[in-house]
Amino acid sequence: MKLPGNMQAMMKQAQQMQERLQQEVAQIRVDASAGGGMVTVKMDGHKNVLAVKIDPEVAGDVEMLQDMVVAACNEAVKKVDEATKEKMGGLLGGLGLPPGLF
Repeated sequence: MKLPGNMQAMMKQAQQMQERLQQEVAQIRVDASAGGGMVTVKMDGHKNVLAVKIDPEVAGDVEMLQDMVVAACNEAVKKVDEATKEKMGGLLGGLGLPPGLF
């Protein structure tokens, strides 16, 4: 099925923007902490945990440590989602799509 020229150009532009967005998301890096900085998590744009720092003071209390690691990871996920949404808004704004579509 052959698309009209204008539609074909829009599809190509959308594909290019998607590729660009994926590249930008891959470059996202966030840090999030819990327990007043006793646990810090570094995460990339694909929500892979890259590093975890734990203050030795908290290492003795396993339950509290587990809770702080979970909290720091959840906070990092929120930060990645916000950064991704920001990047998408900037890229998709150029397409002239109706607000709220993505």
